[in-house]
Parts: sequence; structure tokens; C-alpha cells
Amino acid sequence: MGDPQPVTIIMIEDDPGHARLIEKSIRRAGIANGITHFDNGTAALEFLGDGTVLRDQGGPVLILLDLNLTDMNGVDILARIKERPPLSLMPVIVLTTTDDKQEVARCYELGCNVYITKPLNYDSFSDAIRQLGLFLSVMQLPVLPA
Repeated sequence: MGDPQPVTIIMIEDDPGHARLIEKSIRRAGIANGITHFDNGTAALEFLGDGTVLRDQGGPVLILLDLNLTDMNGVDILARIKERPPLSLMPVIVLTTTDDKQEVARCYELGCNVYITKPLNYDSFSDAIRQLGLFLSVMQLPVLPA
């Protein structure tokens, strides 16, 4: 019972093709963690709520966040996650096609852990996902207090 729980990955990505590519790349990189997918920010924020649903899940959570969503801006989602404990403890990896320097800087200011630009080149993308796997394997994620 005291064993560490596996990390659940929450993916917020509205493009079904990108979502499939991300999940396929994650699996190909040998990452077997559970993935909960949301195709809009509203549903993801409702699910995350005040963090109690995550505590009830019993393990740490990592968020993969696309910035270009149809219903809201991913930067706003990041800000809302990082402004309220215990959600603010969760690491957020921004995975997006945007490489605007100001937007990258803003995401780091708000507290994102890693910013990965989704390249069109599949090999580069796979390399980024492998780095995500390394990140997951060495990272000590906080477990939300009971």
C-alpha cells in the first residue's frame, strides 16, 4: 500500500490526429502510464476541479497541455491550474505547435515544467516524447495530501 502510484497522464488536446500521434508516440517510447484525454479545456478544468478527484484517483498526475484549443487558450488553463493548490503541484508539459518566444516565456513564468514544440517531423516528435519518458522516469511527482 505504501508503494508509489504510477503517474496518470492527463492530455488536453483538441486535434484528434495530434492526440492519436501523441498517444502512439508515448506508447512507442515504452511509457505505459494511463492517459486520460480531454478535447477541450472546459471539460479538463471541470475534471481537475479543486484537485480532490486526483487525490481520489490515488496517484500523482502529469498534464500534457496543448495551447491552441477551440474553447479556450491553453495559457489560461495553465494559469488556472497553477493558481490553485493542490493543482499547482502538478507538473505541466506544454506540447504545442506554437513556438512564439513570448508565449514560451509566459508559460514558464506561469509554472510549466517543460515546453515542447510539436514538430511536423515525426522523428523529432518521437525524440521529444522519449525525453518526456525520461522526464517521467526521473521525476518525483507530489502525491496530493489525503
